[in-house]
Amino acid sequence: MARKSRSSSTSSALSWRSVQLAPVTLLWGSEEYFISRAKTRIRAQFMERYPEADRVEISAKDYRRGELAAASSPSLFSTSKIIEVDQLSSMSEDFLHDVMAYLQRPEQHIAMVLSHNASNSRGKKLVDFFRSSESFPFVECKPLKTDREKLEFVSQEFKDHRKTIDAKAIQLLVAATGADTAELASACSQLMSDAPDVVTEELVHQYYGGRTEVTAFKVSDAVVSGNSRLALTLLRHALATGVDPIPLVGALAARMRHIAKVYGSRGNTTVLASELKMAPWQVEQAQRDSRRFSEQDLAEIFRVLAEVDAQLKGEGTDPLFALEKAILTMSRS
Repeated sequence: MARKSRSSSTSSALSWRSVQLAPVTLLWGSEEYFISRAKTRIRAQFMERYPEADRVEISAKDYRRGELAAASSPSLFSTSKIIEVDQLSSMSEDFLHDVMAYLQRPEQHIAMVLSHNASNSRGKKLVDFFRSSESFPFVECKPLKTDREKLEFVSQEFKDHRKTIDAKAIQLLVAATGADTAELASACSQLMSDAPDVVTEELVHQYYGGRTEVTAFKVSDAVVSGNSRLALTLLRHALATGVDPIPLVGALAARMRHIAKVYGSRGNTTVLASELKMAPWQVEQAQRDSRRFSEQDLAEIFRVLAEVDAQLKGEGTDPLFALEKAILTMSRS
């Protein structure tokens, strides 16, 4: 098969969400959930075309010369196969040799899916081939690292299923379940299945309101809006029910960092969001919040947050009093 090079203006990586069936596909990244979603999508497309196809699994780590040729040969019952190869980050030299040869002339009625967890540069020659090829998809399956990526993931999940979710509900859902991508996706699926057409903040709170992260989100919301009475009430209730205060401080610090980033900024929200690595609505929210604070307020708030963080981690005799004091200082600024 002739090899074409992507132009420098074209991104070499495709989305796991929209990957299309191809003779050979490389899934590259350490997010197992995205790899699983991409495999499921490719498998469904292939089985729709070839309902009687066989599925073959191969380990690139334990591979021996000639296995690909044997796996891609017609079987007694089917000429069509989907071959899934894992552990490319530990691939044998035999596998690298055979797969590079196979890519020059892929078999008809075969779809091969390769998975590399990007933990090292093993098989760099193979990875570079996919990065520069227009014939074989290179699909990134990287973890969601930032809040912006998680928020965009949730938004897209709902769009794909033609459901609507409020911006506040997205924030709350990410706060509650965003530590693990599979859990975040499962929460989206549950809400889309159980909820009406529009998922609201109140509904997310009904499902996940008992989590520490949700409490932290609610406290920070009350603080930046200047509602000191509600902030203290939520804080005391949280502490009385056993919530760890350290994540509360972390949520407050994250919210204030957003405010500090946009403080005094003007211009296009989308441009600012790109520059600051925030979602556009996060920029808009932080800009609204920032109007309550002066530069002196922000300096004092970060000093108080650093102090209460140190006290909670063992440097103080009454850290909970320091936490209440910080809440009051921030909400009364």
